[in-house]
Amino acid sequence: MLDREDIHRRIIELEVEHRDLDSVIDVMANEVRREELQLRRLKKRKLQLKDHITLLRMQLIPDIPA
Repeated sequence: MLDREDIHRRIIELEVEHRDLDSVIDVMANEVRREELQLRRLKKRKLQLKDHITLLRMQLIPDIPA
């Protein structure tokens, strides 16, 4: 299990990659001759990053006893 600092650091890294992918996707989507397969793969990777970020953020929330 990662400690809180490692989790925060990893979240930041993933958020940067997510933003970078967002920029690349925007550029590719506006191109006249775009690679549809590559664009789909980038979008899928972006969604995977978002899911991973969400899971890491959930690890930072302490468990609340019922």
